[in-house]
Amino acid sequence: MKIVGVSFSIVFACVMFMSFQQPSQKVIMDRGKIVYEKNCLSCHQADGSGVPRMNPPLRKTSWVTGDKQRLITIILKGMDEPLEINGEDFYNVMAPHDFLKDQEIADVLSYVRNSFGNKSSIVNVTEVRAVRAVRAKLLAKNKK
Repeated sequence: MKIVGVSFSIVFACVMFMSFQQPSQKVIMDRGKIVYEKNCLSCHQADGSGVPRMNPPLRKTSWVTGDKQRLITIILKGMDEPLEINGEDFYNVMAPHDFLKDQEIADVLSYVRNSFGNKSSIVNVTEVRAVRAVRAKLLAKNKK
């Protein structure tokens, strides 16, 4: 009976460990591509090149490959100010995409940070949750 109990405990521990592991990069990229095609492609184009003077490119820019918190904040808050990238100005307003789930934001940003010639670290859901929580606190504080 002890052997069965120990075996069950080992199997249970392995299943729990595996459930907390990060999905593979391929899974993240596949999910991120789906979110991108649904929510981003029309403005930033299939190749991430954007639209001149309107929507910025997502390739080879520190806005994408740099600070993850800034990038997450842009997704959650949107952007309503002109932006200069590589000497070119972009003027279109980006609406907030705070309706996306934390996992969707992590996946789409990981996809963008590793597509279109970009090579950067993935964004994990914990990072998105943290930025969303800080934003929620700021918004609540400003309502008082």
